[in-house]
Amino acid sequence: RGDLIVPTGVKYNFAGSYENQVRAMKRLSIVIPLSLAVILILLHLQFHSLLTSVIIFAGVFVAWGGGFMLIWLYGQPWFLDFSVFGTNIAQLFHVQPINMSVAVWVGFLALFGIATDDGVVMATRLKQSIKERKPKTVAEIRNAIVEGGCLRIRACLMTSATTILALLPVLTVTGRGADLMVPMAIPIFGGMLIALITLFVVPVLYSSVAEWQLKFNEKLHV
Repeated sequence: RGDLIVPTGVKYNFAGSYENQVRAMKRLSIVIPLSLAVILILLHLQFHSLLTSVIIFAGVFVAWGGGFMLIWLYGQPWFLDFSVFGTNIAQLFHVQPINMSVAVWVGFLALFGIATDDGVVMATRLKQSIKERKPKTVAEIRNAIVEGGCLRIRACLMTSATTILALLPVLTVTGRGADLMVPMAIPIFGGMLIALITLFVVPVLYSSVAEWQLKFNEKLHV
């Protein structure tokens, strides 16, 4: 390897696909934070509570971590390295190192919106359960949260399951466009798998906030 010596009066720049990717990444650096802000604003308009909105919004970061986790797994040689009925699963799902291309970030953008669905469904029912039962003690709050969570757990699981199952054909697609569709689907698939944790995180955080508000109100009346 040697050094490129550019004569005086001569200049060069990278163009083509690289230039387009750099331009797209600059746009995404604006679009992604803007999308997150819009999601948080919409949640606040729905629940009229910043704490509740932040609790649901936490699901976005959980899903974000799941997306990066699956991207990391795709770069491991042992991931899905087995065969079923003579078909190598790693080859079927195109397991190979994934670059952080524009397609991947577009997948994350789609994930941000999808990841809040379960949290919205769960929090809506929890809010209704608290409003109906009007708990006066910590035990009553927890009972209301458990009751509300049990009523919505099936709906949330079905929502996540349909999204995950719908992505399986995309992850195994071949032919024209596969180089864009597969990297786009990977963060969504991984994020939705991990986002199932929010089915437990949202009720726990919601209960903690309700208990804190109850104790705070009790101190005010003392």
